This record gives sequence, C-alpha cells and structure tokens, in this order.
Amino acid sequence: MAKSGEKAKGAKQKKPPRARPLWLRILRWAALVVLVLALIPLLLTPLYRVVPPISTVMIFEGVAGDGARRDWVPLEDISTDLVKAVISSEDNFYCRHHGVDWGAVREVIESGSPRGASTIAMQTARNLFLWRSGGWVRKALEVPIALYANLVLGKRRLMEIYLNIAEWGPGIFGIEAAAQYHFGVAAAELSPAQSRLLAITLPNPTERDPANPSSTMLRLSEIIAGRVADGVGTECLGFS
Repeated sequence: MAKSGEKAKGAKQKKPPRARPLWLRILRWAALVVLVLALIPLLLTPLYRVVPPISTVMIFEGVAGDGARRDWVPLEDISTDLVKAVISSEDNFYCRHHGVDWGAVREVIESGSPRGASTIAMQTARNLFLWRSGGWVRKALEVPIALYANLVLGKRRLMEIYLNIAEWGPGIFGIEAAAQYHFGVAAAELSPAQSRLLAITLPNPTERDPANPSSTMLRLSEIIAGRVADGVGTECLGFS
C-alpha cells in the first residue's frame, strides 16, 4: 500500500510540459517558410531544362479566372532581331555575366533604391518563383536564384524560358502569343522594328502597346536600334 501511495504521489508531482514561447513558434514557422522558398527553385530549376515552365503571374491569372494565353516556341523559332532587341533593352551584358551584373547591383545599393539592376536571369527568377511587387527582400532573393538558374540552365535555355514566360500585354505571355496578338505574325517572322517595340513593352506590358506605340516608345526604339547597330553580344546563344 505504501508503494502504491508513493507512486500516486509521484504521479501528482509531474508537471505538464511548458508551451513554447510565441516568439519561438514564429521563428520556427519563418524558418520553415524560408526552407520551402529555397527548395522550390532548387528542385524545379533542373526540371525546367526539359519541361516548359509557367510563371507565378500565369498561375495567378489562372486562379483569378482572368485566363492567360501562352504558346511555347523553341529559341530557334524566335526572330534573332527580337532576341537582340531584348538583350539591348533589358540586359546589354547578358553574355558577359553569370546571371547578376554586380556593377549594376552596387549602383542600386548606393542609390538606396531596390529598383533597377535586374538582369534577364534575375527577371526569369522573379517570374518563375517570386512575386510581382518590388522591395529589397525580393531583390535579395533574386540574386542567388539567378546565379543558380544561370549555372543549371545555361544562357540559351535561360533566354528561351524568359521569352516564353514574359508578359507582353494583359494576359499575353510568351513571345509567340505576343507576336500573333500585336502584329498577326509568328515569332520567327517579327521584323526589326516590331522586335524593338515588343522589347520596349517588357518593363510595362499592361500600359505599353507595341502595335500603337507612343512617341516615347518610338524614341526608345531608335535608341535600341542604335545599340543593335553597334553590336549585341549574342555569342553565348550561338547567334552571329
């Protein structure tokens, strides 16, 4: 009887486990979110070497019910004039860096603004895995993903993906859909002038209309024409 009483007394003395502090639970959830964000591009990027990906914006358009139009085409079925115009407009040193233009990044940091310095690899990283709105957090995430994507995919596949997931108008994704929608031609048949106007559309596709260009768009088109005439580095793509 004494032993059973002692056991009962000991059982009563056991205290329930203490709940973890709120800050610790928040920290664990934050760590889990960071881990998931890191694993998604780490696992999907190699898959995108052979599988045509879709962007986060395209996913949102589909979920929201607005719909998204995209016709995937290989890089060899896209006008070289378009590729050169896009490089001249968006990332003039595309073939010279490894996904990030560190000189441009330093300028952005010194200016105190997270806007600018986005290479084609960084824009592809954002379109595939991140969100639309800007800020330092997104910019910081773009850098390692862009370096990884450039290494795993290579310049040619990276460019092919970028041109096929970029938005060229409200609900218009990919250069094939854009060429047909704006000019009624296939991506392979785009003229130099049409290519420049489409390239200019990329920074603001919801407000710029390449089929009805503004005076500002026409002025920018002339600037890009000059850059292309001076020579565009496309050796990493196998273009002359």
